[in-house]
This record gives sequence, C-alpha cells and structure tokens, in this order.
Amino acid sequence: MINIHLISSRIYDDPVEPCDSDGANYLGAQISFIYYFMFLFSLVGNGLVLVIIHRFERLTTVTNILLLNLVMSSLIFMSSLPFLGVYNQLSNWIFGNVMCKIVGSVYFLGLYSSVLFLALLTFDRHLSVVYSLVAPRMRSQRYAFLCCAVVWLVSSLACIPSMILYRSFYNVLENMTFCQEFTGNLTDTTLTHLRNSAFYIQLFLFLLFPLIVIVYCYVRIAITVISSKLVTKFKTVRLIFVIVLLFFISWIPYNVVLLTDNGSMDCEERKRSGYADQVTRNLAYIYFCISPIFYTFVGKKFQNYFRQMMVKRFPGLKKYISVDQVRRSNMSTRSTQNELISVKL
Repeated sequence: MINIHLISSRIYDDPVEPCDSDGANYLGAQISFIYYFMFLFSLVGNGLVLVIIHRFERLTTVTNILLLNLVMSSLIFMSSLPFLGVYNQLSNWIFGNVMCKIVGSVYFLGLYSSVLFLALLTFDRHLSVVYSLVAPRMRSQRYAFLCCAVVWLVSSLACIPSMILYRSFYNVLENMTFCQEFTGNLTDTTLTHLRNSAFYIQLFLFLLFPLIVIVYCYVRIAITVISSKLVTKFKTVRLIFVIVLLFFISWIPYNVVLLTDNGSMDCEERKRSGYADQVTRNLAYIYFCISPIFYTFVGKKFQNYFRQMMVKRFPGLKKYISVDQVRRSNMSTRSTQNELISVKL
C-alpha cells in the first residue's frame, strides 16, 4: 500500500517507484487515536481560557485580543483532527470531496495562523516587558486589530494552493478514496512554481521568521528579568527557557522532515521519512493543542482566576486553595515593569 500523507504542502511532479509503507501507515493509525483526545482537550481547555477572559478580564486589552485570536486559530486547527483521525485509521476518505477541501483548508489555516499568533504574542510580551514605559502608547487596540488582520490575511493567502489542489479521488489499484493534493491537470511548469513557492513559504514565513522572533524576544525578556531586582527572576528565566525549548522540540523537527522530503528519495529513505513524519507531525499537533492554555496559565493572575472559579464552584476547596481576591478593574490596569514580568510570564 502506498504511503498516505494526510495533509501536506509537498507537491511532487516526478514519478516515484512503488514502495511498501505499511509500517508508517500502521504507526500513523495507532497514533491517530490521540487526535480525538487532543480535540476534546483543546475544546475544553480553550473554552476555559475564553470563560476566564470573559469573566475576569477586559476583552478589549491588547493581550486578550491576541490571546483570543490564538485560541480561535487553535480551535480551527483542532477541528480538522477528528476527520484526519478517521481517515488515518480507515486509510480511506469517507467524507466526500467538499469536506476534503474544507478540512484541508481549515488544517492549513489553523496551523499557519497558530504559528504566527504565537510569534505575535511573544513580540507583544517583549514590548510590554522590555519597553514597559513606552509600551502603553504603542500597544493600542488599533495595533492589535491590525496585527491580527495581517496574520489572518497572510495565513489565508498561504492556504490558497491547498484550497485549489486538495480533492478526494478514487484509486482503482488501491481500491480506496484519497484526500490529498491532486495535480493531474496541471502543467510541469505550474507544478514547479507551486512546489517552489510552497517550499520557500514554509521555510521562511512559517519556520525561520517565527523562530527568529520568538528566540530574540525571549532573550531580550530574559536579559530584562535578570537585570531587574525581582526575587523570582531565576524562576522566570527558567520558565522562558522551557517555552523556547518546547517550541524547538515540537515545531523544528516537523519542518525539517517536511522540507527535506523532495520526492526524489529511494524506497528505504521514504520509509524512514514516513516514520519521522508521523512522529514529528504529532509532536507539532500536541504543541498547538496546548499552546493557548500553556501561554495563559503560566501567568499568576490566570492561575488565581482559575482558583477563584474552582472555589466558587466547589466551596469545600476554600480551605485547601489560596485565592487572592482582586477586583477585575485593578487586575486589568496594572502597568509597572515588575508586575508585567511576574504576571505576563
């Protein structure tokens, strides 16, 4: 059976030799059971983030506008996983051509926008911590809405090739229906342009650019924290290191596998690439599943909001959980550098 790539930006125009990839397919089918768990976890976790922001925070602050968009992109991306889970387990697309195009487009839109919103949220944190005195003048609602609009526009434009090329089709030899990029009606020149553009967009816009932004911003934040007089600065720097490390572990291997698969490998290399693709792809999925929740609950004030909700829902927990009763208006208007470092990180 040929290797089934669920959703991929790789476009091949050269014929390749038949290659048995049942091992990678079997591994993918086994791993894909976690897609349903990731979808439910993301739905509950991101829903909790939305509830906390609605109940305790101002929905019009820059940080919350960016966080809401990150949550939205995560939910868009995760909505495709149940369909991909069924597809991977059955090795057969059963949802029709329209859903094939929708799922493919939703997958890429959520994935691309999540990466860019993570970079944007990191840059905003960098502004609020490193430039705490001038940040309030720079970080306006107009700035937030404009940045979000640019991210959604860029992500949508990057999805256009997938929206055009993705379709479901029946393979007589395999007796299966596939949902993937179908390039049979395109000329060699068009395929070459699409393949090259997809490669460079993935490399520069969704790998190098967010990587440089995230690393640079967190290095500047770490330097600012270390130079401050905060007692908790070492704990904060350790947290920064964990955030950057998680991004490296989850996002870099997936892109390396994606970008090095050029369609000219022999059978053994394609088998190894298939295994690597399954593992690294799911690491990236897990990261984007938990990233909005992780970026929210590392902050002390959101932890306190969550404890308040738990105590209100289960009064018996009050003697076990310490809760700081802080009014909503006060929590939303803190602006000193020490508070920004300790609360936003």
